[in-house]
Amino acid sequence: MTRKTILATQPLDAYATAAFTDVGELIIATDLSEAGLIKAVKGIDALVVRGAVPITEAIIEHARPTLKVIGRTGVGYDTIDVAAATRAGIAVINTPGVGSRAVAEAAMANMLALCKLITHWDHELKSGNWNARYGLQNRDLDEKTLGIVGLGQIGQLLAEMARPFNMTIVAHDPGLTPERGRELGVELVSLEDLLGRSDFVSLHCPLIPQTRGLINRERMALMKPGAYLINLARGAVIESLDVLHEGLQSGQLGGVALDVFDPAPPDINHPIFTFKNCLTSPHSMATSECAMNRIFRSMTRDMLAVLNGEPPQFVVNPTSLQ
Repeated sequence: MTRKTILATQPLDAYATAAFTDVGELIIATDLSEAGLIKAVKGIDALVVRGAVPITEAIIEHARPTLKVIGRTGVGYDTIDVAAATRAGIAVINTPGVGSRAVAEAAMANMLALCKLITHWDHELKSGNWNARYGLQNRDLDEKTLGIVGLGQIGQLLAEMARPFNMTIVAHDPGLTPERGRELGVELVSLEDLLGRSDFVSLHCPLIPQTRGLINRERMALMKPGAYLINLARGAVIESLDVLHEGLQSGQLGGVALDVFDPAPPDINHPIFTFKNCLTSPHSMATSECAMNRIFRSMTRDMLAVLNGEPPQFVVNPTSLQ
């Protein structure tokens, strides 16, 4: 392999850094604007995209003809113009399933934290309010219904994790047949049925036109009063923070847990961030130690395969390799 030039939007881990510097020069971009990346991609062979950095058609066009592969440290690739990459013969690599367990664990952790009032009790005790225990009561996962929206690898792992808690599990995924649902031990139902039956709703669907704004005011009104909503998918799957704020104010929602936002980062002056039963994190649940180790190894392996003219394991646009 001739020496390559690899551009990354953020620093990489030790494994990826060593692997890429072994085959060429690794450059970390300093200007992530479209104009800055248009300048930076001239003459590169590979592009690693970390974070929510849009890789537009203009950036891809300016990277031709040398750019051969774009790698994503994660499963989502909605910030990359895949159609433009395919037209240019550029493979887009992602890492489906590699970080799934970390996200499923995070969904369980948020469900438990919400219904067990973990952050509330921590705050009350540290404030010296021992008697707070008499004014409020925890809830349980036991005998409750979990509704999973999107039964891919993350959703399936979450279902497995929830079973020992004696939960009834329903799911909505238009891509699966009822027979497949039975094989997975999950009842597949309509979205409306899921919202009406579930005590916990956990979102794990991709962001596509059909799921943008999936949770809106109308669907919020269908939810069981006091239900909990967890979103570890994409921020835009929920119509707006206003919808969630209204649900928390009215009591329609018992609590929410959000790891993703649209736009990101969110405006923390929004009133939803004043609610104790609104748990938040900065899109960090999929970046656990084990998950990131696996993600970097999978992405690096497949990007180097493309540069070597070999078939990668995971590629979003396989026709680009023809």
